[in-house]
Amino acid sequence: MVVSKDTIIGDVVNEDPNVAPILMNAGLHCLGCAMATGETIEEACMVHGLDCDELIAALNDYFSSKA
Repeated sequence: MVVSKDTIIGDVVNEDPNVAPILMNAGLHCLGCAMATGETIEEACMVHGLDCDELIAALNDYFSSKA
């Protein structure tokens, strides 16, 4: 999986639930929230004041290490 700003958080978690610690360490503690299933990475980062590019890099590093 390749994650971008437009990737839905729920899709990332569905692809591999082991990404939860990455998201939570970044400050997205709302993985069970109804918004998480339809919110993009960019939208969540804006709402929570997070660095979107940093989170995307961490997620893509994780997925590329699995390949």
